[in-house]
Amino acid sequence: MDYQRAYRLAREQFAEWSIDTERALETLDQIPLSLHCWQGDDVAGFEASGQPIGGGLAVTGNYPGRARNPDELRRDLRLALRLIPGPTRLNLHASYAESTGRLPERDALGFDQFRNWVDWANEHGLGLDFNPTYFAHPLAADGWTLSHLDPGIRRFWIHHGIACRRIAAAIGAACGSPCVNNLWIPDGSKDQVIDRRAPRERLAESLDQIFAESLPAESLIDAVECKLFGLGSESYVVGSHEFYLGYALTRRKWLCLDAGHFHPTESIADKVSSVLQFVDGLLLHVSRGVRWDSDHVVIATDDLRAIALELVRNSYLDRVRIGLDYFDASINRIAAWVIGARAARKALLSALLEPTDRLRRFESDGDFTSRLALLEEAQSLPVGAVWDYYCERVGVPVGRAWLDEVREYERTELLPRVAVDRALPGDAARLGFTLSKSGPPS
Repeated sequence: MDYQRAYRLAREQFAEWSIDTERALETLDQIPLSLHCWQGDDVAGFEASGQPIGGGLAVTGNYPGRARNPDELRRDLRLALRLIPGPTRLNLHASYAESTGRLPERDALGFDQFRNWVDWANEHGLGLDFNPTYFAHPLAADGWTLSHLDPGIRRFWIHHGIACRRIAAAIGAACGSPCVNNLWIPDGSKDQVIDRRAPRERLAESLDQIFAESLPAESLIDAVECKLFGLGSESYVVGSHEFYLGYALTRRKWLCLDAGHFHPTESIADKVSSVLQFVDGLLLHVSRGVRWDSDHVVIATDDLRAIALELVRNSYLDRVRIGLDYFDASINRIAAWVIGARAARKALLSALLEPTDRLRRFESDGDFTSRLALLEEAQSLPVGAVWDYYCERVGVPVGRAWLDEVREYERTELLPRVAVDRALPGDAARLGFTLSKSGPPS
């Protein structure tokens, strides 16, 4: 297909609506997406402790080929990055630390355990973001960390938070780009709680100790992440939306809003303009909840489009960082990365191609009829042609062609990771895979 010709026609059509497609593409190419490392290995990390994930987190599925070590994960990421257009960052959890010997405990982690990630990121021109890991650990087995009643356990997790801030600041300095260090904890209760106050007082005190050290703003952005409920914390979450909103406001931190952390019918898009009236910046975790906080792979839903439109319409792109956050082991994990990232970037492009100025004029004039009519007519504008041209221009596969590369990589790299006598023909055969030259079915 002649994508350039299709783009020329689309560009003319958008020009009739006073929309400059080249300007939109230039803006799109300045918006980084932070790709989450934990999709590639089912949030397992590299501590080799055998500890279950816990913390209300659950990964479903057993698709063959999970990354088992840092080198495999980086190889998988390299393929995903080649198939995703636009600037990309990588989001790490502390549990992805590496060491040639025994790893330090989490409260004693340092920059050295992430030096390989920094070297790899710099080699590929990526920025890095970071997260303390407050789950998958014996001292988090009961689902309580920074608000724990035991001061010794609480102290351990405070020290982990302090260590992670220092690591993130060092990463930001080494990569030449501010590293977002996002703090989320699983603390909460499955059933009714009598004392809701004391855990939140302990959490606030713990956070104040973690953030007490002044670190350079040019290399570190602190963010705190709220949650409505989770598995095992259905009735009470210590770090609720209201708690962290208040904390971010009073301590001048960024607030993280996760699209999967609210009611299934609740969109975070409407929260953006409210919160950004008062906080310095927002970290958005783009996910897709289905009936509950299930972290499905991001696709082009109305919720995703609404988030992108809110950022573009209100010129918030310079005060917001966008990260992906989901984990699905029922499908090819690299494909999951690519599907979600391409959907998120395409939603941003669609928002940049909206006739916002004209819609805003109708609204300010009180012409709500024209506003609604134009919104509907704009749905037919050829965003797809602009997207295809953009992919071709930046050198990534156009349309579904990227899936061919993933399938080939699956045949040559992912399936051989599965021990034939252990999981084949069990898991793989059940899914319709073989190790023959023909590869997996399309």
